[in-house]
Amino acid sequence: MSTRVLIVDDHAMFRAGVRAELSAAPTVEVVAEAEDVDTAVAAIAAHHPEVVLLDVHLPGGGGAEVMRRIGPSATRFLALSVSDAAEDVIGTIRAGARGYVTKTITGPELADAIGRVAGGDAVFSPRLAGFVLDAFAGTIEVAAVDEDLDRLTEREREVMRLIARGYSYKEVAGELFISVKTVETHMSAVLRKLQLSSRHELTRWASDRRLL
Repeated sequence: MSTRVLIVDDHAMFRAGVRAELSAAPTVEVVAEAEDVDTAVAAIAAHHPEVVLLDVHLPGGGGAEVMRRIGPSATRFLALSVSDAAEDVIGTIRAGARGYVTKTITGPELADAIGRVAGGDAVFSPRLAGFVLDAFAGTIEVAAVDEDLDRLTEREREVMRLIARGYSYKEVAGELFISVKTVETHMSAVLRKLQLSSRHELTRWASDRRLL
């Protein structure tokens, strides 16, 4: 019997790619797609999927907001995100996800992860599992990281992380499908809110908090 799956991501081309990959898996049935928090909540109510493939950063409040609005239910959530930053992984698990894998995963690996989550297992990419263990061990100060990041919008966090990793403004614009001028605007807001003065300081700030 196949596992009923909902794909939630704000990029239509990515959703189509995931659907195509999973179509080859006899154990998975994609029942619907959604592009933001509101459409995700509505699709879950309409289709009752067993597993929701959930992007972390979504219009309307992010993946955590979807889980908050659904509340306790039989549906299980598996985060599928481009982000492998500690605060995203930990925050998503704290919000109720049963697992977290990155978008570098292959189709067969994703189908296997879906089956395991549907069966009640917790599934993580190996490096990400270390973040969760570190958080429970107290070696990552989750509350302090959250307080800093709460000053930033979802888009500012995305820009911040890419810039801190060494991406150029043009590369960030291409990655996030926004203009270079918009990247510059977000970057100015990030530096102002975090009280930093340069890309170098931002990289050190992000590295100290294990956000890279």
